[in-house]
Amino acid sequence: MTALPSSAWGCNISDGCEIPAPKSDIFFEYETLFEIWFFKFDKPMLLILIAVVLVAGFFIFAFRKPTIVPRGTQNLAELAYNFIRDMVQENIGKAGERFIPFLFSLFFFVWVMNFMGIFPLTMLPPTAYFAVPVALALIVYLTWVPLGMIRQGPWGFFKNIMFPPGLPKPLYILLTPIELISNLLVRPFTHSVRLFANMFAGHLLLVTFSALAWFLATASLWILTSALSFTVVTALTGLELLIQALQAYIFTLLTAVYISDALSGEH
Repeated sequence: MTALPSSAWGCNISDGCEIPAPKSDIFFEYETLFEIWFFKFDKPMLLILIAVVLVAGFFIFAFRKPTIVPRGTQNLAELAYNFIRDMVQENIGKAGERFIPFLFSLFFFVWVMNFMGIFPLTMLPPTAYFAVPVALALIVYLTWVPLGMIRQGPWGFFKNIMFPPGLPKPLYILLTPIELISNLLVRPFTHSVRLFANMFAGHLLLVTFSALAWFLATASLWILTSALSFTVVTALTGLELLIQALQAYIFTLLTAVYISDALSGEH
């Protein structure tokens, strides 16, 4: 487990140590792997690069020699592609076909980074660092906002955001600023926070119960408590695996919805 100092894992209740309860600073204790001027390269950045290589490498390998009747990795890759394609068709329609590569890459990139939170050799989800979801949400924001202005025109884009049709005119006095702030400021914030908060909290829970299981493991009086903590860790790992895929899907689905709004102008 990399989320706690190595000294914590060498201490247990039999030694008279205090329980090494993890705190939020476990996400900021990683040493710099190398530094060039003001640029520092650490473990989370390395894991992001590994995620890029894994996603790109798998699909390049799967389609290196494509056949009409897919087999093996090509069959798995096509199933993955069809999954994202169906999501795009349901939420954007035919106009969204050109965005399939973007949404496809986004989903699997986020999913692999999330999965690193429970993979034994990494045990750290880069998406638990707020800067990573913010960067992804910013990429999405800089995609659908300019797209909406190009497709609807600048005035049409802001008009559709600020003035939802079918409402009494006096209501626009209150609703217009709310809609403007909600769509242009709150939307990208919640888009990033949703992913960050789930990965951060999930990883913190896993580390907490893992540390508790280790801390109590060597004391005969507390062995049952340790076993219970280990059982909770196992259950949480299974739950986290589901949440990781779900959060990658939600992040991608919301991106598809934002793009759909930009293309259609419907509120």
